[in-house]
Amino acid sequence: MRKYFVTGLLILVPLAITLWVLNLIVGTMDQSLLLLPARWRPEALFGFAIPGLGTILTLLIIFLTGLATRNFIGNRVVALWESILRRIPVFNTIYSSVKQVSDTLFSSSGNAFRKALLIEYPRKGAWTIAFLTGVPGGDVRNHLVGDYVSVYVPTTPNPTSGFFLMVPRAETVELDMNVDEALKYIVSMGVVTPEHFEKKLIVDPNQAQANDTPQ
Repeated sequence: MRKYFVTGLLILVPLAITLWVLNLIVGTMDQSLLLLPARWRPEALFGFAIPGLGTILTLLIIFLTGLATRNFIGNRVVALWESILRRIPVFNTIYSSVKQVSDTLFSSSGNAFRKALLIEYPRKGAWTIAFLTGVPGGDVRNHLVGDYVSVYVPTTPNPTSGFFLMVPRAETVELDMNVDEALKYIVSMGVVTPEHFEKKLIVDPNQAQANDTPQ
């Protein structure tokens, strides 16, 4: 009985969590239907709600916004809009911070979260996976001697919380693992490993010299 129960859990729990996450995402994006006049909403037109219709509307709004701002006139409108927002107290601080983070994360030319690293944390001899977010800047750079990098160390199993660290570049190891594989490895607490990897043989220089010495 216990074996069958555990087998059922292994099948149903991932499916239930996946459906719950998708329902949360779709339900949140469906709120965009509130932007439409009441007489244009599915409840008024068809007499019942249509799940997912708001998701399509949200994706369409995102696409049209990106399309409209890729030309000269769109860029001028966005610049004017942002200049107005930056003059609003309190709102300016929040908007500017979020804008800088989003530009860094989603920019195709940025390096944030493009590389998975292996670092010693929280003590020597203990290793964890971190993501490269850039290099220290501002006055922080003036107080760090040497080549440092900024990294984000996510927690397990919730990678949305974590720690921001600045460590010497020489003390990091770049992994042959993309961000998706690293996140799966972190969320699963090391249970789900990358399906394919190349194991590199690390040779001790002293041992290699001893093997090359003629007997």
